[in-house]
Amino acid sequence: MNLTTLDLSIIGLYLVAIVVLGIWISRSANKDVEGYFLGNNKLSWKLLGLSNASGMFDISGTMWMVYLLFIYGLKSVYIPWLWPSFNQIFLMVFLSIWLRRSGVMTGAEWIKFRFGEGKGARLSHFIVVGFALLSVLGFLAYGFIGIGKFAAVFLPWELSSDPRTNEIYYGLIMTFLTASYVVKGGMVSVVFTEVLQFIIMTVACIAIGIIAMQQVSPDMLAKVTPDGWGSLSFGWDLGLDWTGILDSANQKIVDDGWSLFSIFFMLVLFKGILQSLAGPAPNFDMQRVLSARTPSEAAKMSGFVNLVLLFPRYMMITGLTILALVYFSSDLQAMGPNVDFEQILPFALANYVPAGLLGLILAGLLATFMSTFAATTNAAPAYVVNDIYRTYINPNADPKTYVYMSYAVSIFFIVLGTLIGLFIPSLNDIVLWLVSALYGGYTASNLLKWYWWRFTGMGYFAGMAVGILAAIPMMFTDISPLYAFPVMFAVCLFACIFVSLMGPADDMEVLKAFYLKTRPWGIWKPVLLELQKEYPQISGNQEFKKDASNILVGLIWHTSLTAAPIFMVIEDWTSMTIACAIAILCSWFLKKNWWNKLSDYPADLQQLTSKA
Repeated sequence: MNLTTLDLSIIGLYLVAIVVLGIWISRSANKDVEGYFLGNNKLSWKLLGLSNASGMFDISGTMWMVYLLFIYGLKSVYIPWLWPSFNQIFLMVFLSIWLRRSGVMTGAEWIKFRFGEGKGARLSHFIVVGFALLSVLGFLAYGFIGIGKFAAVFLPWELSSDPRTNEIYYGLIMTFLTASYVVKGGMVSVVFTEVLQFIIMTVACIAIGIIAMQQVSPDMLAKVTPDGWGSLSFGWDLGLDWTGILDSANQKIVDDGWSLFSIFFMLVLFKGILQSLAGPAPNFDMQRVLSARTPSEAAKMSGFVNLVLLFPRYMMITGLTILALVYFSSDLQAMGPNVDFEQILPFALANYVPAGLLGLILAGLLATFMSTFAATTNAAPAYVVNDIYRTYINPNADPKTYVYMSYAVSIFFIVLGTLIGLFIPSLNDIVLWLVSALYGGYTASNLLKWYWWRFTGMGYFAGMAVGILAAIPMMFTDISPLYAFPVMFAVCLFACIFVSLMGPADDMEVLKAFYLKTRPWGIWKPVLLELQKEYPQISGNQEFKKDASNILVGLIWHTSLTAAPIFMVIEDWTSMTIACAIAILCSWFLKKNWWNKLSDYPADLQQLTSKA
C-alpha cells in the first residue's frame, strides 16, 4: 500500500512522541520496585481505567473480532465471552475490592497472603509465577503475530519478498520501539502513555464508524449478508447460511466448531462465569487492580473500563466489518478455500479511509499494539523480580538493583515471546489456546481459593499443576480447547478437593488474617467462628444477594453496551434505541445498588482499626 507523505508524517510523529513521552515519564517512575510495578499506589482510578481499557484494545484482538463480526454477525457479541470479556463485571462488583484489600504487589504474593508460608504455599507461589510467565509469553506472541500482519500491509517498505518474512520483520521493528519505553518506565510510564493512546484510538474509532455509515447503506449490507446476520437471537444451530454469498464462510464456521451455537453459547457462559468468579489471571489486569489507591477505587476502575471501552471499540470493529462485507467479499471469494479472514481489517482501512485521517487511524491502531504489549511486558518482571529474586535470592538488595533486574527480565521475555510468535501463524489458534486451554487449567484452583476455607496450598498447587500440564500439549493437537474445558475443569477440581482433604488444613491464624481483611462470601463459617472468639463484633459477608443481582444486571449492561454501537453503525435505529435504553436502566440500577454502596473495608474491621 502507498501511504501519502501526510499519513507517514503522522505515524512517524506519533511513534516518536510516544517513545519520548514514555522515557520522560520514566525518570520519576523507577526509584524503587513499588514505584516501578504499582506507581506507588498514587494513580487515580480514572487513569488506571483508561489505561486498562487501552491495554485491552489491542490490534490482534481487533483483527480477530472484525473477522468474528464478519462471519457471525450480531451473534459474535457472545464469542468474546471466551476470554471472558464480561469478567470486568465480576471485578467491579466485588472481586477488585477483595483483591485490593490484600495490599500486595503481585498475584503470586497474594498466594502467601491466602495460604501462608508452609510447603503448600511455597509450591503454590512458584506455580502461580510459572503460570503468569507462561501467560505473558502467550500474550507477547499473540501481539507479535497481530502487529506483523497489520504493519506489513500498511507500512510502505517491502523488507522481504516473502509475505510471512515481511510480517516478521515489521513485528520485530514495532516490538523494539515499544520495548524502548516500557522496559525503562514500569507502571507509571505504561499508564500515562496508554491514556494518550486511548484518546487517539477513540478518535480513530469514531472516524471509522462515521465513514462506514456514510459509505454503506442498510440495503447494501443486506445484499451481502445472509438472513439473520443482524440479529442477536439464535436457535439450536447458528442459523446463518453463506451459500452463494461467500461459501468459504460456511467452511470457516465448521472449522471453528461453533455450528451448534446453542451448545457453544452454554459452554462459553458456563466457562465465563466460572473463570470470572475465579478472579483475574496474574497479568496486566490484576496489576492495575493492585495499583489502585483504595479497594473502592479498584472497583470503580473495573467498572469504568466497560463504560469507556465498548462503545468506541465496536464502532471501529463494525465500521471495518461492513466496509469489508460490501467491498471486499469478491476478493475473499477469489481466494478460494485458502481465505485469510484476518486480512479483513487491513483491507478495509487501506481502501476506504482518506489520507490524513488514515495516518491518524493507523497511529491509533499501532497504539493498540503498543498498549497491550506494554501492559503485558510490565507484568513479567513483577513476578520474576518481586516473587522470585526479591523473595528467595536477594531480599535485602538496594532498590535500584530490583529495578535494573526488571529491565533485564523485561528484555528477556520480549525476546522469548517474539521467538514463540515466529512459529504461530494464526491469531485464532493462539487466542483459543490462551482463553480455553491455559485459562481453563487456571479456573478450578482460583475459584476455590476465594470461596472455601478448607482449600489448602497443596490443593491449589495440585489443581494448577494438572491444569498447566493438560494445557501445554493442547497447543499441538486438533482438540478444541473450548469443548475440552468441562473435562479439564472437572479433573482439576477433583485434584484440588482430593489433595486438600487428604492433608491437614492450613494454619488457622493465616486463614483468620485473610478472612478478617478480605471478607469474601462462601464457605468460611469455621474461620468466622474462630475470629469471633477474639472479636465478637465480626460478622460474615452478608452481600451475596446484592452482588448476585448486580452481576446479573451488569451482564445485561455489558451486552447492551456491546450491541448498541453495532446497531448504530449498521443503522438499525430501533434496535439501537432499545439497547441504549437497556444500558441506561442498568446504569441507574448499578448506581443505586453498587456505586452508592461501595466501601473499602467491612464496617466492623474499620471499627477495630479506629479503636486500635
